Amino acid sequence: MQPDTRQRLIDVAVDLFTRHSFAGTSLQMIADEMGFTKAAIYYHFRTREELLNAVVEPMREQLGAVVAAAEVHGSSATRAEHMLRGYVELAVANRALVSVLACDPSVTTLLRGQPQWADLINRQLALLAGSEPDPAGLIKATVVLAGISSAVGPTWLDVGDDALLDHLMETGRRTLGLRKKGHRS
Repeated sequence: MQPDTRQRLIDVAVDLFTRHSFAGTSLQMIADEMGFTKAAIYYHFRTREELLNAVVEPMREQLGAVVAAAEVHGSSATRAEHMLRGYVELAVANRALVSVLACDPSVTTLLRGQPQWADLINRQLALLAGSEPDPAGLIKATVVLAGISSAVGPTWLDVGDDALLDHLMETGRRTLGLRKKGHRS
């Protein structure tokens, strides 16, 4: 398979994972959707898990960059604001994939078993919890991440990207107790 075929395979997999879940999508379904034999899929990915890792790796790298960029800011509120903004922008730009990653139980189970994902999620939660690293702050951070992931999914909302980004930022700020930039009380 050529590189563009590999990317097409990944795109078809995301589409099928979104429609049928990861557990409900077989390599045969992907092959059928692409008009390939199952052997052609096996040439590149021996298992669905291997394909899933290829699907999520670019997202993990992007999310890692967002987390690292947020961690360099001074105050906990500024770090939380940057983490929120970065995650919302990433989620809105990758709506179908984020929805699959966060809302498909079979995917979350597989990703939880990967130390790099667990570390990344823990760092996100710590950044969003900010100056409130107790259970209440971590619960708020978890609600924000889960809410964003759910809201960007293709099933529920017919909202354009710009409006969705604005609404998610406002909701995230309210939930986390962050002030909107430029707002003084």
